[in-house]
Amino acid sequence: MSYDFLQQKFLGNSIEAYCWFFGIIAAGLLLRKLISVFVAWCLYKLIKKYTLQVSLKEFQDLLTRPFRISIMLFALLIASHRLVFPPEWNLVPVDKPGLRMVLDILFDSALILSLTWILLRLIDFTGLILMQRARQTETKMDDQFVPYIKSSLKIVILLLCFFSVLANAFHVNVVALVGGLGIGGLALALAGKETVENLFGSVTIFLDKPFIVGDQVKVGNIEGVVESIGLRSTRIRTMDKSLLTMPNKKMIDAELENVSLKIMWRARFHIGLTYDTGMEQMKKVTADIFNFLQEHAMIQNEPIVRFTEFGNSSLDILIMYNVLTSEVDKFVKIKEEVNYKIMEIVSNNNCRFAFPSTSVYVENSKVLKENN
Repeated sequence: MSYDFLQQKFLGNSIEAYCWFFGIIAAGLLLRKLISVFVAWCLYKLIKKYTLQVSLKEFQDLLTRPFRISIMLFALLIASHRLVFPPEWNLVPVDKPGLRMVLDILFDSALILSLTWILLRLIDFTGLILMQRARQTETKMDDQFVPYIKSSLKIVILLLCFFSVLANAFHVNVVALVGGLGIGGLALALAGKETVENLFGSVTIFLDKPFIVGDQVKVGNIEGVVESIGLRSTRIRTMDKSLLTMPNKKMIDAELENVSLKIMWRARFHIGLTYDTGMEQMKKVTADIFNFLQEHAMIQNEPIVRFTEFGNSSLDILIMYNVLTSEVDKFVKIKEEVNYKIMEIVSNNNCRFAFPSTSVYVENSKVLKENN
């Protein structure tokens, strides 16, 4: 009786076939996590000696989800062979436009996309390993090279995925399609003009090396530290810690200053003393400031300290010196140290800093009145 019950048909398929279909789907749902973790573990063991400090958890986090999707798609493929479309639906063959063709295209596309996802995650994992190796070297060139290669490989994989979907899901002759692009290809190139310019910009950055990852650069009014260089854009962490994405074309077209390559920073400013400062006091103040700057270990020899102008409300002293450092933080710290010392020197010489002021002189006049 039970066998006869399983052979009863509903919508052109037996109850046994439905049981197999839903059983396979249920098994896929229950086992997908276990299988994906196991497959990721096996792959990790095969490449473990190349992984350096990249952990198994990082590898599993990257691959477990795309593996689950692929496992469910394969389970659906196996389960679908247990069912057939009801004959009364009179569906057209899969090679003609209709429901079967749509389902076939959707499934093939989903399967190719899931496999592409796995490949992209493998590229990400390989990038993690290479970045770990790059951090162990003294040069920063490989830190810049790894993201560039990773992005290039991803573009290649995505293009292969696109053409695979056309060839397998839509049954398009890819070779004939590529060969027949002609004017369409030219139009596409013109539409992607900005992208192509940014791509050439990245090549220029990579070959000329005006900056590398980790350098502090200034482009126009933007200043920050280069965090990554991609095929299309460069990411800069600005001074206020915001992340700015700059197209590579602008990075090579605009005036770019690599602040990290500076061997020194220049300070140039004036201080003003009040007009009641005597000549000997002025000479002593300028001499003391000059001697301090001359003896400072981080300041280049021959600083300039000169009494230059009679200002509107002050006697102006020009101070110029170069700090031998490429780090802006160290420069600012030394400049602060110099400023405190200038305040001390001015105070020790009984002088005062001037501030904008106006003197008003009133002349008393005697008014004579004549009495007639």
